[in-house]
Amino acid sequence: MSDADIRQIVKDKYGKAALTVAAGGNASCGSASGREGHPITSNLYSAAETGCLPSKATAASLGCGNPTALAELKAGEIVLDLGSGGGIDVLLSARRVGPTGKAYGLDMTDEMLALARDNQRKAGVENVEFLRGEIEEIPLPEASVDVVISNCVINLSADKDRVLMEAFRVLKPGGRFAVSDVVVRGEVPPAIRKSVELWIGCVAGALEEQEYRAKLAKAGFEGIEVEPTRVYRVEDARDFLASSGIDADAVAPQVDGRFMSAFVRARKPHAR
Repeated sequence: MSDADIRQIVKDKYGKAALTVAAGGNASCGSASGREGHPITSNLYSAAETGCLPSKATAASLGCGNPTALAELKAGEIVLDLGSGGGIDVLLSARRVGPTGKAYGLDMTDEMLALARDNQRKAGVENVEFLRGEIEEIPLPEASVDVVISNCVINLSADKDRVLMEAFRVLKPGGRFAVSDVVVRGEVPPAIRKSVELWIGCVAGALEEQEYRAKLAKAGFEGIEVEPTRVYRVEDARDFLASSGIDADAVAPQVDGRFMSAFVRARKPHAR
């Protein structure tokens, strides 16, 4: 499958999710019919966080983490969310950085951008700008943001090296990379890996932890940390695996605990 094919699959999937939410439904990925109780997308945000946002911002969240809570955003900072979807992390970031700061959201899906802008209007948050574009080619100048966040979107890219290089480019010296993403710890047989990834994130592509670290270092980052925030168990994916013709009990030793949502931190070196 070509990079263009992967990009189109992702675009179509998230475009349909946005339209579903706009029509009053819930976006969902994986084996559960909705987000409540789902082992990946549920209970990521506190009531205090979601209480100040339009319901459609929460309904459109397809992430696997809460990067805004972990990124330690400060007043006055400029934040960029890669793959901003319905805008929940952008709106939360905007509140955290306050009126002297700004939050950008970048998305390639017109339907998600329309939904995000509507959510921004309803939330009454002014220090936000949603941009149309791809995370492999960020439409912002070099050294223009303090923090890059993302919520389980980088794993969907077919060119992760390019994404990380672009994140590094737009960060100011000393700027922070602080993303939630799906990470694989150790080796998993390809066929099983594909099925589990489909269950986790709609489209396969998660990096193995050491590979993720290596790619960040190659892009120029330092201070790299990978902190597990939610570890996935075979039991959670039992029904999905069975529908794919895979015996969950047989593959458990090869899979159990190897897929996780993680908070990935890194820093662009200060200018020397």
